[in-house]
Formats: sequence, structure tokens, C-alpha cells
Amino acid sequence: MSLTLTQLRYLIAVARHGSVTGAARALNISQPSISVAIDAIEKDFGQKLFVRQRGSGVSLTSFGRAAVAKAKQVLAETDELLGLGKVNSAIGGELVLGCFEDLAPYFAPGLIRAFSERHPAVAVIVRDETFETLGRRLADAAVDLGLSYDLGLPSHFARILLHELRPHALLPAGHALADRQEVSLADLAAYPLITTDQPHSWQHMLDLFRSRGLSPVADMRTSSFELQRSMVANGFGVAVSYTRPHGDHSYDGLRLVCKPLSDPLPMQRIILTHDTHQRVSNVALAFIEVAKVWFSTRDIFTS
Repeated sequence: MSLTLTQLRYLIAVARHGSVTGAARALNISQPSISVAIDAIEKDFGQKLFVRQRGSGVSLTSFGRAAVAKAKQVLAETDELLGLGKVNSAIGGELVLGCFEDLAPYFAPGLIRAFSERHPAVAVIVRDETFETLGRRLADAAVDLGLSYDLGLPSHFARILLHELRPHALLPAGHALADRQEVSLADLAAYPLITTDQPHSWQHMLDLFRSRGLSPVADMRTSSFELQRSMVANGFGVAVSYTRPHGDHSYDGLRLVCKPLSDPLPMQRIILTHDTHQRVSNVALAFIEVAKVWFSTRDIFTS
């Protein structure tokens, strides 16, 4: 068996992009070149790396998942070896950052800019993820690091704390509770509750109410955080959120009122996460350090 570094790069690219087509486009080479390389690796090992699904790309087999993790380790160690003896050797390569979709527009661009200023030789790719997809893509090596709330992740994933947030109430302007200094979950439970349809998100919000012995009417779910805010602003109900954009207006220009909650509720954590079953590259470690500093020097969702 004789695997080349090029074959390993092709293997990782297919895993990251979920298809031969996506990998070929990212690497700017032909699809047949990648297909031939993957077929050769599978032939050498005598096992399948990917399950091919018509119309939906490929997914890693359990053996493929282990092979990709080892391929990433080999390439990272190769890059480290090539850097030995070089004065001020720069960190280079690629980092795929998976961001929970509600957090991505608020933090990913600034983080990437700060990291790129520090490590310009690294190409950073950012991807929006749901709670459900982020853990799977981290396990499949399609994503190197995840930026997320600490919800819905496997227990063996690392959790690097970046910031903690208190939940707050979202109300339409002119609401009966809008003039109060703070509101309680019991106050909110008297009104229709609007949640987002991300499974771990709406379950978590309902659990906050249930922890206080409350059962709110939550018969409206939205597909996104911004749609949730717009529905609240238009008077369809109230909501509880950790995310708070700058400027309390919905996309259609209506004003929202944000109020702190009086209940002693647990803080929610913004974290970077990775699969501890896989080796963390020097690039990922460098990004973690930049992210810690970046978050520590900013006011997060304070106005």
C-alpha cells in the first residue's frame, strides 16, 4: 500500500465538501481525478470510505471517518515537519469553521478578520450549521472547529468557553409588559410564545419555563431567528432569546423591546468545540487563542 499526500488531500476535501463535485470545485481540479484517487484508496484498504447517495453527495462510513481523521493528522504533521528549522515559520493551511446559524453573522466575519490579520497564510472557510448538523460535520471531519451555543453536542466534544449570556424577553413595542424594568417567565407565559424550529433551541426554551412549573402556549415556530423577531415585533406573541443584534428593530423596521428576566436562570455559553476523537491541528489551536482574546475585548449583545 502506498498512499500519497495528494490522495490524502483529496480524501479530506471530499469529506469536507460532502461530494466529489464540491471537492473538485474547491481544489480546482477535475472530478475524475478525485474519483480515481478515492477508488484507489478504497481498493488499497479493501473497505469503503464513503456511502454514495444519488442526488445528495456522499457520507463517510465509520471506517472512512477514522481514515479521514488519520489523514488530517498525517498532513498536519507533514506541515509541521516542513516548518522545522525555518525562522518565524508561519502557520499555514486551511481551517473550516462551522458556525451555528444564529451566531454566524454576528461573530464569524470579525473572528476571521482578526485571525487572518494574525495568520495570513491560513485560508478560512466558514459554514452555517444547525445544532443537528454541526456535531455530525465535526465528527466527519467536514468541519475543524464549531462556534455554537452549548446545546446538542456529544459529551466527548471539547467545549472552549468564549462568553456567557443571560436570556432576555422579546416584546413588541407597546406591549403590556414593555414598561417594566424586568419581566418573569410567569409574566411571559400568559402570552403566545414564539420559538424557532431548531430542535435543541425550542426544547431548551420550553425547558426554561418548565423548570419554573410553567406551560406556555408555544404553537408558532419560525424558520430563523430574524423571522422570530419580526413575528414578535408585529404582535404575534413574545419570545425568549440569548442573541441580541445591535439595534432593537426587526427586518421590517418595527421596534422590539428587550427586557431582562427576573428568574434565576442558568447562563448560556458561547463556545468553540471540536471532536476530541480527532487530533486538533496547530491552525485550529491558533484560531482558538485568537477567538479567546477577540471575545474578551468586546461587549457581546449588550445593547
